[in-house]
Amino acid sequence: MAKAKTKPARFHREGMEVSIAVSHAVQLARAEAIAAYPITPQTHIVEHLSSLVADGQLEAEFINVESEHSAMSACIGMSAAGARTYTATSSQGLALMFEILFIAGAMRFPIVMTVANRALSGPLSIWNDHSDIMAARDIGWLQVFVKNGQEAFDHTVMAFKIAETPSVLLPMIVNLDGFILSHVVEALEMPDQELVDQFLPPYSPRHVLNPKAPVTMGAFAMPEIYTEVKMKHQVTLTNAAGRIQEVWDEWGQLTGRQYYPVERHLTEGAEILLLTMGTLTEVAEIAVEEMREAGLPVGLISLRQWRPFPFAALRAAVGDAKLLIVCDRALSPGGAAPPVLAEVRSAFYTQAQRPDIIGYIIGLGGRDVPPEAFKDIVAKAREEVTTGPTQEFHLYGVRG
Repeated sequence: MAKAKTKPARFHREGMEVSIAVSHAVQLARAEAIAAYPITPQTHIVEHLSSLVADGQLEAEFINVESEHSAMSACIGMSAAGARTYTATSSQGLALMFEILFIAGAMRFPIVMTVANRALSGPLSIWNDHSDIMAARDIGWLQVFVKNGQEAFDHTVMAFKIAETPSVLLPMIVNLDGFILSHVVEALEMPDQELVDQFLPPYSPRHVLNPKAPVTMGAFAMPEIYTEVKMKHQVTLTNAAGRIQEVWDEWGQLTGRQYYPVERHLTEGAEILLLTMGTLTEVAEIAVEEMREAGLPVGLISLRQWRPFPFAALRAAVGDAKLLIVCDRALSPGGAAPPVLAEVRSAFYTQAQRPDIIGYIIGLGGRDVPPEAFKDIVAKAREEVTTGPTQEFHLYGVRG
């Protein structure tokens, strides 16, 4: 009797720095064009990609440019020519790209970019917070946040499929926390090339720059059509939520790792909810578990999908909770609320039944936020609900 053939393994586990894992995700996605300028803490991503291209392990054009402004300009050109395009940046680099980011979104180029989130100057800081991406929240790109290395890898692969969908054709950012995540080594489950090829077909652009078949891209718009173009962009960006979930569901079926725009931890029966984004979600999970063991009805929700903002999913996740504590990692100087708090409050503006919503800004410039900090925030927020609000939001841990 002949032995049954052993089915080849589709995955293998490997300890790897998360930045390197992201570069391998780009490799497995068969990116065709990369333009990059190194800036801490995303440098290891593009540095490793340059090695993969130079060693012949990735068949792609790699352009070393003189600035992040040039990097995004080159990405637009390469995407316009029909190439699957990738770049990465951080902090001041993202700020230098700013002018071009709006163009990539408006012209519907499905570029994928990793942002290794880092505080903006000044004062100069190379450590993590979300001030860079929150300054770029209105650029018209799809945006997600990840909390660990496996998610960073998975969402990089999935971003290409989402962005390149003909009904979407929008650039996409995968946000991962600088240093806290980008420079740590984690045990990751890596798929083989065959599985990724099964999941992600070659990019088939709708329109390309071709001297033999000229097209106009980025044309001038008179006031009579500008508003309609912007409305089309808005509708497409909002409607992309359905496609995002479809791709996440497909990846979940292949890998067993299922993702949602708003994710829940111990929310059943919770009267108090913390809301986080990024790596601090895992720290908050520890705090929530300890508070639940102590008898406090506390749960946790985390925002994965930032643009388009998941209003309905957020309201469903909050449910009947009485207190929602929103944890931002960016300040909106002079504003009534930091970015995430403002979005969350707007999500409940029209709701007759809504929780008390209190905002805390935490972890600016890489300041440590241990589980005890979340416990303290919950205690302070509960007290504030009893005594009445004293201010629009709180900057946690400020020393006198």
